[in-house]
Amino acid sequence: MKSVPTVQALGLILCHDITEIVPGEQKRAAFKKGHVVREEDIPLFLRLGKENIFVWSDVPDGQAHEDEAALRLARIACGLNLSFGEPSEGRIDLRSEIRGLLTVKRDLLEAVNDIPLLTVVTAHGNREVKPGQIVAGTRAIPLCVPEEALLGAEKLCLDSGPILNVLPLAPHLVGVVTTGSEVYHGRVQDGFTPVLRRKFASWGSSIHCHALVPDEPSATAAAIREALKQGATLVAVTGGMSVDPDDKTPTAIREVCGEVVTYGVPAMPGAMFMLGYVRDIAILGLPGCVMYERRASIFDLVAPRLLAGQRLTRRDFTALAHGGLCAQCPECSFPDCSFGCA
Repeated sequence: MKSVPTVQALGLILCHDITEIVPGEQKRAAFKKGHVVREEDIPLFLRLGKENIFVWSDVPDGQAHEDEAALRLARIACGLNLSFGEPSEGRIDLRSEIRGLLTVKRDLLEAVNDIPLLTVVTAHGNREVKPGQIVAGTRAIPLCVPEEALLGAEKLCLDSGPILNVLPLAPHLVGVVTTGSEVYHGRVQDGFTPVLRRKFASWGSSIHCHALVPDEPSATAAAIREALKQGATLVAVTGGMSVDPDDKTPTAIREVCGEVVTYGVPAMPGAMFMLGYVRDIAILGLPGCVMYERRASIFDLVAPRLLAGQRLTRRDFTALAHGGLCAQCPECSFPDCSFGCA
């Protein structure tokens, strides 16, 4: 490619998109790559500040055009249930094909972006995304980039696989165990289960069985075991998670679970959350904040990951300390906010 004065570019082929920005209205490609410059185009080029433009000559040896670079970056970024189209203005967007959990290999993402002149940007990982949602974008910074840079990026992903995937949320049969003598004896209405029913339904899962138990660890443990016997593939135990003398749910969960990942997490709301496993089945101890749907809580951060098949570790929870504070916005916009973003 070569740079020529715009007034001398008649009949030549434009080698990159020319962007027009109308403040507050639109951003679009006024001229697309491959456009043959006409006399009537000259005033618009000049109005866009393009007194010189790049037209096709030959891409130098050892270089790749920005569109080819963006395409190759999209290929190494794009994993399960993602797709992308043609370059536009040197950029390619990656979109989710399904409703699922976006996962991002952050170390790999940062390594690719550490190569000069290459850019791959993503939405936050471990978040639910919708079909058609843009979750990443790729582009090269200059019009041509060294082939060596692209080969370096491709080599990084050769063994590690793609940078992004969208994991489907598998439908689960959820067992709910509601603790609390006040609920068990009918003094207080169960406000927890309707919330869980709605939330799990929104993720494609359903309440398979439900038990009310008093504040007795043995009764709670027996109800968890019964839910597993009835075929529950995930069990949520509600209430009794604080340090009050009558809050004995953690004791029951410890009794049942072969592995306790955490009791207490660096996230607010939801610090008293608990997670354990019976073989591969997650047992959740849910604090009272989950009952209040007005704002997101630790449950909204964790549940989609479990439904997508992730087995969480203590490290997954300690990582929440950076970003695990809900801003308590008057109108909750989760997941389009910083809550839970490391």
